[in-house]
Amino acid sequence: MNKAAEALRKEREKRITDAIELKMPDRVPVICAMGYFPAKYTGIPCSAAYYDFDAWYDAYQKTLREFQPDLIFPQPFMPGKALEILNPRQMRWPGYGVDPYQGHQAVEIDNLKADEFDLYMDDPSDYMLRVFMSRTSENLEGLSLLPKLADLGGGPMGIQMLALAFSEPKLVKAISTLQRAGREMKKWRPKIDKFNQMILDMGFPQYFQGAAMPPYDALSHSMRGMSGIMFDMFRQPDKLIELCEFVLQKTLERPMPPPNENGNIRMFMTVTRGSDDFLSKKQFDTFYWPTFKKLVMTLIERGATPCIFFEGNCTSRLEYLLEFPKGKMLARFDTTDIFRAKEILKDHICIEGNVPSSLLQVGTVQEVKDHCKKLIDVIGKDGGYIISPRSSTDEVNPENFKAMIEFTKEYGKYR
Repeated sequence: MNKAAEALRKEREKRITDAIELKMPDRVPVICAMGYFPAKYTGIPCSAAYYDFDAWYDAYQKTLREFQPDLIFPQPFMPGKALEILNPRQMRWPGYGVDPYQGHQAVEIDNLKADEFDLYMDDPSDYMLRVFMSRTSENLEGLSLLPKLADLGGGPMGIQMLALAFSEPKLVKAISTLQRAGREMKKWRPKIDKFNQMILDMGFPQYFQGAAMPPYDALSHSMRGMSGIMFDMFRQPDKLIELCEFVLQKTLERPMPPPNENGNIRMFMTVTRGSDDFLSKKQFDTFYWPTFKKLVMTLIERGATPCIFFEGNCTSRLEYLLEFPKGKMLARFDTTDIFRAKEILKDHICIEGNVPSSLLQVGTVQEVKDHCKKLIDVIGKDGGYIISPRSSTDEVNPENFKAMIEFTKEYGKYR
C-alpha cells in the first residue's frame, strides 16, 4: 500500500468531512467534477473514455498530477463496445451518435406508459424485465416474449412454456445481445478497477459510496420522461403521488453501501426537476418534497451523508433545507443565488459551489481569482463552505481551472 497516498487521502477526507460537519478545517476544500476535461487538456478525443483505455488512463493520470483539488468526480472509462451491442435508446456517446470530441448525451424516452403504473407496482421485477427493458433497445425487444415467470408454476408445463418462448427468433436475438455485451463487460471490469485504483493511488479519496435519486426525478429522467410526468401531474395526480411513494419504498429497501476507508458513506443525489425552473411551489410541495424529504432523512438516519447537486435555480427552495439535521449533508448549487443560500443556510448546512463554468471558460485568470476571493470571503465566512465549479468543466480554460484550485489553496482560509 502506498503510505504517502493513504496519508494524503486521509488529509483530504478530513478536510471535506470537517467542512460538511460545519467544523473548521485548515482551509476551504475544493471539489472538481473532472468529466471530459482531461481529454481537452491532453488533446485526445472524448471517445477515448469509451474505446481507448490506455489513452483515457494516461490523460486522467496527467491531469490529476497537474491539477490537485481535494476531491474529484471523474468520468470513468466506459465499455463502448458493450454499449454499441446493446444500442440503448436513452444514450448517445462520443464516437457513437455524438462527435468524438463532445461529451455524451442523454435521450429521454417514455418507457413507462401512463396506464401502466399499477402493472409496474404490482410486480416491478417482471415489469422491468419483460416490458421496460424490451423498450430500451431494438436489440432487446424480444424480452417482451418471455412469459411472466410467476405464472409458470413448478411442473413440466411451465418448463415447456419457457422453452417455447426461447424458440422465438426475437427472444434469441435479445439473449444473444446480452451475452455478447456481457462478454465485453467482463473485459471492461479489470480496466475500470485499475482506473479507480489509480485515482486512489494518487491520493484522492473515493467521492461517493452510493447513489439515490429523488423519486420524482427517477421517474422523470428514466421512466416517464419530463413531458410524461408533467401530464401526470394534471391527468392523474393521485396516481403519480402513489407511484413516487412506491419508488421511495423500493429505493429504501436497497442495502446501504459499505463505508469508505475512513468510515464515511457519501450518497450522490441530484435535484433536477424539483428546481424553480420546472415546478411551481404548489407542485413542489405536492409531488416532489414529501418523498425527497423522506429519502434524505432516512439516509441520514442510516449514517449516510447525502451530497446533493441542486441543478438549475433552486433559490426558492432554500428554506426547505432547514428541515434537515444540522451538519449532516452537502448542498452543491448550480445557478441558485449562493449568497442568498449563505444567508439562509449558514450554521446549518455546508454549501458547495458555484464558480460559473462560463467564467472558467472565457474569463481571465484574474477574474477567476477575484470571483473565488468573493466566494471565500462571503460564503466561506465562519465555515461550512466548499468551492467547486458550477456545472460542467468539459470546455473550461485549463489556466482558469488551475487558478481556481491553486488560489483556493493559497487564500482559502476561513474568516
